[in-house]
Amino acid sequence: MIEEKITDMNIGGVVIFTKSLFIFLLLDVYLKGSYAVNSMEVEQHLEMGKKLLAAGQLAEALQHYHSAVDGDPNNYLTYFRRATVFLAMGKSKSALPDLTKVIELKPDFTAARIQRANVLLKQGKLDDAEKDFKSVIERGPNDEALSQLNAIAELRRDISEAYMYFEHGQLPTAVDILGRVIEKCPWDPSLHETRAECYIQMGEYYKAISDIRPTTSLRSDNRPAFYKMSDLYYKLGEAEESLIQIRECLKLDPDDKQCQPHYKKVKKLVKQINAAQEAKVNGQYDECLNKAKQFMKTEPNEEFYQLKGQGYLCHCNAKGGHIQEALRICNRLLNKNPENVEALMDRAEAYLASEKWEEAINDFQKALNMEEGNRRAQEGLNKAQKLLKQSQKKDYYKILGVKRTARKKEILKAYRKLAAKWHPDKYDGDDKAKAEKMFIDIAAAKEVLTDPEKRQKFDNGEDPLDPEQQQHGGGGPFWHEGFNPFGGGGFKFKFNFN
Repeated sequence: MIEEKITDMNIGGVVIFTKSLFIFLLLDVYLKGSYAVNSMEVEQHLEMGKKLLAAGQLAEALQHYHSAVDGDPNNYLTYFRRATVFLAMGKSKSALPDLTKVIELKPDFTAARIQRANVLLKQGKLDDAEKDFKSVIERGPNDEALSQLNAIAELRRDISEAYMYFEHGQLPTAVDILGRVIEKCPWDPSLHETRAECYIQMGEYYKAISDIRPTTSLRSDNRPAFYKMSDLYYKLGEAEESLIQIRECLKLDPDDKQCQPHYKKVKKLVKQINAAQEAKVNGQYDECLNKAKQFMKTEPNEEFYQLKGQGYLCHCNAKGGHIQEALRICNRLLNKNPENVEALMDRAEAYLASEKWEEAINDFQKALNMEEGNRRAQEGLNKAQKLLKQSQKKDYYKILGVKRTARKKEILKAYRKLAAKWHPDKYDGDDKAKAEKMFIDIAAAKEVLTDPEKRQKFDNGEDPLDPEQQQHGGGGPFWHEGFNPFGGGGFKFKFNFN
């Protein structure tokens, strides 16, 4: 290789460099300049991270600490500060590698070792935490490390006792002890899982769910936890929430052998329940009955869904006019749960349709006692009381001998038949006064029941022909609004059967 000569005219002499040496010197200058720039940028990122951390803007602070670590990967302080942000964000898993890196770069950094030991302690890794605390004490007295070592010894005893009580079925005691342990080791999933199992066996499903939920982030790909929460919500009757949890399982693995069949079952049940509810709201009572029977068949084993289905059958039979079936199902439902307010009101309405006014009043009153201010119960009670009062006076349906559900055609047919019998001019009997009274009642019944507005008032417990309920009288209950069954007077009038 032929070496080139380079002359430095400023020095006044001739300086000979090899080409490779010259390139090395240039590279050295470049790197020193680059390091100076990077060092300055790192300091800026650290300063911005510090300010943002103080302001509580953790995500923004973390971005600056990421940049600081990338700019100076051998600076233990940048890792330590980033670990601090991770911990503030509750990301202990991310903080732990940074704290370990700090200790690798600076083994005598006591603050980092104590911080790591505390994270390990909260994760329930007592042996590893103990090693770090002992390492701190070996370098010199440290009150925090000593206190935590004593706490670890106590935690081991508590954990041993908790599992012993759990295995012997002394669940409340196990739960109490586990509560103390979890306060010190909140990031240990096994402790939460054990306490959740205690709650499940005690029948306290919501508390069990509260313990299972954090394990979904404490363990990677924790599909069993999502399945268990879904199953518990399902047993509690919260099918919609059950569906949400099982979908989280399938996000991790769409073919999970445990979650996939459960998902199909819950999805089907939710669809059927929603269909029953929609039919109920829209007044499609036969459809409501069909859908309720479907979801009761889909889930025949869980009592909650059987009771829910009976609730739909009770309501939709009552509203759909299947009175005897409604009473049968509502009675069965209320025998199991006497405080079911909806079932009480549904049965009350079935009693109304059966003209059992006092029974209806009793059920509506019970519902009001349970839920003060319940509008449906209050309106039902008012109606039942009016109908009871009305039944003690005059019942137009009974006068014509028709059902309360009779159509206008049936009412007119009954009216014509009775009017022909009791027409005062055509009556063959001796008691003309009785014929007159019967004809007046028959005419009044026809007047009310063939007029939709008046019939609605009567059905709500108000007699539209009662003079006490009218604002103007004049000759008795039938001489209002131009109604006079006798025309000009006496019995001499042309009888009209229409």
